[in-house]
Amino acid sequence: MILTVTLNAAIDKRYVVENFQVGEVNRVKECTYVPGGKGLNVSKPASIAGACVVATGFVGGHAGNYIEDALKPFEIESAFYHVDAESRSCINIWDEVSHVQTEFLEPGFTLTEEDLEKFLKKFRELVKEADVVAISGSVPKGLNGTAYQKLVTIVKDAGKKVILDTSGTLLVEGIQAKPTMIKPNIDEIRMLTGSHCDDQNEMIAAAESIQKSGVEIVVISLGGDGSIAVCEDGVYRAIVPKIDAVNTVGCGDSMIAGFASGLSEGLSVPEILKKASAISAAAALREETGYFVMEDMERIYPQVEIQKIK
Repeated sequence: MILTVTLNAAIDKRYVVENFQVGEVNRVKECTYVPGGKGLNVSKPASIAGACVVATGFVGGHAGNYIEDALKPFEIESAFYHVDAESRSCINIWDEVSHVQTEFLEPGFTLTEEDLEKFLKKFRELVKEADVVAISGSVPKGLNGTAYQKLVTIVKDAGKKVILDTSGTLLVEGIQAKPTMIKPNIDEIRMLTGSHCDDQNEMIAAAESIQKSGVEIVVISLGGDGSIAVCEDGVYRAIVPKIDAVNTVGCGDSMIAGFASGLSEGLSVPEILKKASAISAAAALREETGYFVMEDMERIYPQVEIQKIK
């Protein structure tokens, strides 16, 4: 079972417009509402890929009930901790003419340390049944930078694999607990190591410094240029085919879903990297965030090239 953690769950709202104008009335051509937040954007593709998925975190109010109900068609089990306040919304505006995306992210509710402690009690029980835990995204107001460090420590103490996909202080503090895997982008690995990472060799050296500190797998996300994975077995580069992307929001989360799925299946790092890259690329072909079609993934998979660099 894959356990996904979304402490700041949301309803993702996607508006399709023509010629979006700031300061003007904009008519929406199409709109879709789906459960979101980075962890839930991992849950959906992981379930589509065939994994048994349980989603946990915080939800609240009518919006929280909607989030749980909307996960049912994906056969994702909800195991959220409920609070009284309303869960947030994240709005993505897609301009069909300019092909520019604009996002508005609500801050969400404020939690207390007491809320976190009650959640951690629930979390410890859920971890017992998990093979892999994927912790993603931001945290609600009121929680400090050590929130994910606490979660990673619980998973590691239980002897389970844990992926941490976050940024800023949450990432800096979280890697102190030595998660199984992280997936920083260029800016994040620069922040973590102080390296300029201006070329591939510098990127690899930066990732190796983190890997040697206790993080088993460090994957540097390079967007359309693929990714670089550093692990005990060596260094691998994933090169993905060029595609006509429809929606790239959440593609990194879909990649995490592929990593979690591969880890739960006991695949090698090159196999995991290829699967995750194919799922991420397939997700970019669909309008819905955190969603892909297996036929797309199966078509792209043979086109993903994995190179062993060292």
